[in-house]
Amino acid sequence: MSLAILHCRAQYGTQAPPVTIEVFLSGGLPAFTIVGMAETAVRESKDRVRGALLSSGFDFPQQRITVSLGPADMRKTGGRYDLAIALGILAARRQIPKTALANLEFYGELALSGELRAVPGMLPAVLKAHESGRAVVVPQDNRAEAALAGAEVYPASSLLEVTAHLAGRASIETLEHAVPVEDTSSHQDLIDVKGQQHAKRALEIAAAGGHNLLFVGPPGTGKSMLASRLPGILPSMSKAEALETAAVDSVLGIPVSLERWRRRPFRSPHHTASAPALVGGGPGPRPGEVSRAHNGVLFLDELPEFNRNVLEVLREPMESGVITISRALQQADYPANFQLIAAMNPCPCGYLGDSRADCRCSGDRVASYRNKISGPLLDRIDLHVEVTRPPTEVLRDDSPAGESSAAVAARVKKAWSVQVLRSGVRNARLNGEQLATACEVDGEGWSLLETAAEQFNLSARAHQRVLRVARTVADLAGEIDIAPPHIAEALSLRCLDRRP
Repeated sequence: MSLAILHCRAQYGTQAPPVTIEVFLSGGLPAFTIVGMAETAVRESKDRVRGALLSSGFDFPQQRITVSLGPADMRKTGGRYDLAIALGILAARRQIPKTALANLEFYGELALSGELRAVPGMLPAVLKAHESGRAVVVPQDNRAEAALAGAEVYPASSLLEVTAHLAGRASIETLEHAVPVEDTSSHQDLIDVKGQQHAKRALEIAAAGGHNLLFVGPPGTGKSMLASRLPGILPSMSKAEALETAAVDSVLGIPVSLERWRRRPFRSPHHTASAPALVGGGPGPRPGEVSRAHNGVLFLDELPEFNRNVLEVLREPMESGVITISRALQQADYPANFQLIAAMNPCPCGYLGDSRADCRCSGDRVASYRNKISGPLLDRIDLHVEVTRPPTEVLRDDSPAGESSAAVAARVKKAWSVQVLRSGVRNARLNGEQLATACEVDGEGWSLLETAAEQFNLSARAHQRVLRVARTVADLAGEIDIAPPHIAEALSLRCLDRRP
């Protein structure tokens, strides 16, 4: 009888709880049993492990093999445990030294030939292994994301390569810690947008404070064009933010791009997307678009065309920055701290209020169209701005160019710095005491805000969001206190409050 103990980690959302793998060889009729809430892919690993061992030149033991994946009450999924199970069998048979396994974690799915295949969710696992002080053995195809974590990483291509390293017959070179280069590729530039000064100003305020923004206007006025330029005026992600965002892609098995990994994501799902596609789901459950937009932008074009039930699932993550997906056997938390930018037409035909086209929609049709966006969801959108058709003369090639994204980005970055220094968060995330401290308003300002709240029937949430936007306007102006003009501008950027 012999026992070998190895270490690995499971995947629960972007969390990587530790798993202890115990391999026990005993007498009796030959059998191979895996216990510990192992789902189908894990139970099938015994056939992959047997094939990989034989293909690599090892004898498969004709004994009773029991593999325990602990803790026993945590569900185990995927093929990430294959390499650890195979090594556990070899260590139990004393074909590799057990002492070599103590400070290592092993990951990788085995092909029948003994080759190592990549597994999803490697980045969160390597980050946690680094915190625990352990080195990791990973498949070659996972080396790029593993190099970001700062851990001691041994990339291997086969079972034989790993066993040779553990037995001391050959060494696997450790992977150098990756230092991604700064993204120098050009963004789409605001200078390409002709006219639309009011909408550009709203976009700058939204970027500076992290506010949600809705563009309302006829087709062809540049709503999508403006939204696509938002990433170009946002500061690059910090290392911590980039790792959080990369961890979501890692869980989905999407390769991490070292050249673009600090660029804020911009996700634009089609309006036919389902609720699980938007917020995540499935038996896994897997992250959705709101998590892939973490620390970046989620753009919803043609907002009323989305199913209303789909839009309603956005309300919780918009407030908390986290989405919790619950299933009968598993619950997963995914980060979802995104900035919502949306666009819609003013009516079903799109031409309500357009001076150059006639609207064919009745009042009931317009009301029905706008009612597809519920009041609670609209309450969570800080800015709703009209985008009108620009004058023909501004569209000429020789018309004066507006500001570039670089010039706007400089002001946005300065405003961000002020907010983080003052409250530790962007203005859109101010809550409770932070809001009271950062958004002090004099008597004249309160009078203006209270009059508007009564006239436009603003909710308590909308009232607070006006204050946050006014704080951002003041930050962009370099002002310490919020003045009535800042509140007036914040109120002017809520066009849907002024309509029945």
